[in-house]
Amino acid sequence: MKSQIHLIRHGITEGNQRRLYYGAADIPLAKEGERMLKELVAEHIYPEAEGSDFYTTGLIRTEQTLTLIYGEKEHSVIEELREMNFGQFEMKSYQELKEVPAYIEWAGDKTGTFASPDGESIVEFRKRIENGFDILMGRHRLKELSVRHSGKDAFSTVVCHGGTIASIMEFYFPGKREHFYKWIPDPGHGFTLDVKAGDVLNYGEF
Repeated sequence: MKSQIHLIRHGITEGNQRRLYYGAADIPLAKEGERMLKELVAEHIYPEAEGSDFYTTGLIRTEQTLTLIYGEKEHSVIEELREMNFGQFEMKSYQELKEVPAYIEWAGDKTGTFASPDGESIVEFRKRIENGFDILMGRHRLKELSVRHSGKDAFSTVVCHGGTIASIMEFYFPGKREHFYKWIPDPGHGFTLDVKAGDVLNYGEF
C-alpha cells in the first residue's frame, strides 16, 4: 500500500508580489497566481487525487488554490497549519518597517522567542505547526487503517503555506538543507511525504 501526504503551497498573492510580511491576513490569489496554477495543472505536476482526503487552512488563498488544482472537493480545515502571524507587521514591507524599533528588535532576535507586536514568535509558530501536523498525521493514520485490507492507497492532500511547509520539512529532515528558507517551495509547488504508520520516511518534490 502506498501512503503519502502531499503538501502544496498556495498560489501567488499580492503579498508575494509586493514582498510583504503576511500570514494571518486573509488575502486572495492574485491574477498571476490564478494563471500560474492553471499552467501548472496543464503541465500535470500535481499528485494524483483519486481517493485522497483534502485539507486547507481555511484562508481564501488556500481555498482558491485547492479549487483551481483539483476542482470543488469536499475538504476539512486545519487552522493550526496556517502561516505565521506577523501581528502589527502584517501587510507591510521591509521598507515600511526597517526603522520601526519593534521591528528592529524582532528582526534581530536570534533565539526565536521574540514575538512581533500582537503576533507570534518563531518558537510559538513552530510549536503550532507541530501540533497541526500531529492532527493531520492522526487523520492520515486513520486513512491508512481504513484502506489497509482493501488494496487501496492512502493519500492526504494539504494546501497550506510556505512557512508551514518549511517548518514541517525542517522538523522531519534536519540538516538536509542549510537553512529554513531553503525548504520553502515556490508558489503552487510542494513536497510529497512517504509515510508509514505515523512515521515520515522520505520525500519528493513537485
